[in-house]
Amino acid sequence: MRYLLVAIVLLPLLGSAAALLPAPPGLKGRGPEQAVLRHGVTVTGAVLLLSIALAAGFDRDDPARMQATTDVSWIPALDTRIHLGVDGVSLPLLVLTALLTFLCAVHAYYRGPAGARASSGSAASAAEAAGSPDSAGSAHSAKGYVALLLLLEGGTLATFAVLDLLLFFLAFETVLIPMYFLIARWGGEGRERAAWKFILYTLLGSVVMLLGLLLLGLRGGTFDMVALATDNGSSIGHTTQLIAVLAVGIGLAVKTPMWPLHSWLPDAHTAAPTTGSVLLAGVLLKMGTYGFVRIALPIAPDGMLTLAPYLAAFAVAGIVYGSLACLALARSGAGGDLKRLIAYSSVGHMGFVLLGIATLTPTGVNGALFANVAHGLITGLLFFLVGAVKERYGTADLDRLAGVSGGALYGRAPRLGGLLAFAAVASLGLPGLAGFWGEMLTLFGAFRPAEGLSRPAFLVFMSVAAFGTLLTAAYLLVVVRRVCMGDGPDGGEAAPAVFTDVRGHEFAAWTPLVVLTVLAGLWPAVLLGLTDPAVQTLLTGGSR
Repeated sequence: MRYLLVAIVLLPLLGSAAALLPAPPGLKGRGPEQAVLRHGVTVTGAVLLLSIALAAGFDRDDPARMQATTDVSWIPALDTRIHLGVDGVSLPLLVLTALLTFLCAVHAYYRGPAGARASSGSAASAAEAAGSPDSAGSAHSAKGYVALLLLLEGGTLATFAVLDLLLFFLAFETVLIPMYFLIARWGGEGRERAAWKFILYTLLGSVVMLLGLLLLGLRGGTFDMVALATDNGSSIGHTTQLIAVLAVGIGLAVKTPMWPLHSWLPDAHTAAPTTGSVLLAGVLLKMGTYGFVRIALPIAPDGMLTLAPYLAAFAVAGIVYGSLACLALARSGAGGDLKRLIAYSSVGHMGFVLLGIATLTPTGVNGALFANVAHGLITGLLFFLVGAVKERYGTADLDRLAGVSGGALYGRAPRLGGLLAFAAVASLGLPGLAGFWGEMLTLFGAFRPAEGLSRPAFLVFMSVAAFGTLLTAAYLLVVVRRVCMGDGPDGGEAAPAVFTDVRGHEFAAWTPLVVLTVLAGLWPAVLLGLTDPAVQTLLTGGSR
């Protein structure tokens, strides 16, 4: 098991370096571009298989215990160790990361790094389009794209696997550079500005977070997260905990993103390529909330208790703000961008995750972790679908999409329209789908918060968040009506002469997300059975 986890973390990093090397002559296929894209699919597929093997060998009878651990000395002077391990909190996020990265690699293999338009769905034509001087992706190297994609995966997997504060920071920062280049070099209009905004926000937040991590490690006497969590803050004074949680929380809140530190997200999503948007929403945002659960809750519980009401207030503000922003973008005549709307929806959905964490209760934190995974599945699917819509129509402008004659998506591509409607109702929290349980458990946690928190205040937060669910349903149903049904055949632009419904590779890539969304909705115990014992342990004395 320990070798499995080490391989899961190291294989993408080694694959990233190998992607920059010349391909062996026998593996080039129809060209070097196809060879390196095939390399990306192979490496991410191997990582996914290893993560599934890790999940299959995981001891579900004791998910609170760190398993598959590796613990070797790294910097003795600082008592810093290369400490890896997984429990019921981190295992689902590891598998989610491996799955979404593999699906993104498959998407790039068939469509080209920059979504190159190939008339056929074959890998060969896509690779040729990616390497053609006239194609959208010709200015950039497929090798660089695959190398960055794998580096991003390796950093994200390491973030969820490491159990040392300094290693956590290094892994947390590793993902910033590849995501910056994915946006800046393979993004759409406004990509340079969006990439700079992303890197500046996250780097400034990370500087503050590093100070908090150093404070916790130095005052706690070790940087080992398991030892600090087991100590449960008893060796760290209240003031120190308060300062540390505030510093660490700012860095994590930027990545989450929490209102009002969210403004980098809509620009980044709008400009990013489809794979960048999928990984940004499906995986990278989870690193912030994971840090709250893994570091702030068990290591500095007194500091979290003091700051929890403020965290909850910002969370519910984000829920309402994100929903209102989506409603403004969805209305007719607003010229809203569908990708930008989905990005703002993430601000609201991640607000529910933060509210669940702020309750400091097992119910609320389990709801937050469930919502984390559900958001990764559903929003990842949404960005794949929006990318497909934009590829076909040449735009993600809602007014132009809604004005196309012929019944919009239902008339032109009924399967694509049906999948978009499915993802939308899953995102609004329809019972029976994955989006429901996280929000419901979060509201239950807010109804009866942890001892020491003001119940009247959290009842207000719960009421505001519940109102936010109504706003979420409103804007998503407006989107489904306008994009799938259209605003009517009159006054719209002419529909494209050729319009392809769901292609074979798209069906293969999206089916796992659809199946898992339904499975998690109908059988939530699969996930809650892993997270609940681990959360109980983290809240009462750290991981064993």
